[in-house]
Amino acid sequence: MLLSGCNWFSSDEPEKRAMVTPSACPTAAILKPLSQTAVFAPGQSPQQAGVAFTGLLSEVDAKCEGAGDAVRLKLDTIVVGERGPAAGTAGAVDLWYFVAVTGPDQAILSKRLFPVHIEIPAASKRAGVSDHIEEIIPLGGRPAGDLNVVLGFQQSTEAAEFYKNYPRR
Repeated sequence: MLLSGCNWFSSDEPEKRAMVTPSACPTAAILKPLSQTAVFAPGQSPQQAGVAFTGLLSEVDAKCEGAGDAVRLKLDTIVVGERGPAAGTAGAVDLWYFVAVTGPDQAILSKRLFPVHIEIPAASKRAGVSDHIEEIIPLGGRPAGDLNVVLGFQQSTEAAEFYKNYPRR
């Protein structure tokens, strides 16, 4: 996915806020093909034996508030990390996922990357976190319901190659 030249995310605080009805909020969804990712141990090839960690975007909850010609979008995303066969004694994984705003034609209007750090206790195989982000989305005169918010892992070249050869769970 390519990043569009226009910036639809804004960090400016809107002066007026009003609750937006759920139907007036952009729809938020995790893209199934990008809901999982693999991180490989250093020096390992993109094969199952080389997987140090896997990541899973489990679910997303979206709420928004109106602010003139913008909405303040609040996303709570559950991200799970799991040790793979090549994890060794590593107890944490750093993953990157994106949040993109798309128009009715699915064209990407904006895309931002977000890091997430997951500590996995020594006695556990997996752990998860709830990642909370808030973004201002300028509407540019469009109804908020005409926009979509999609999430997925930003795949490394190795992870993309891995998933070409191995099915996702």
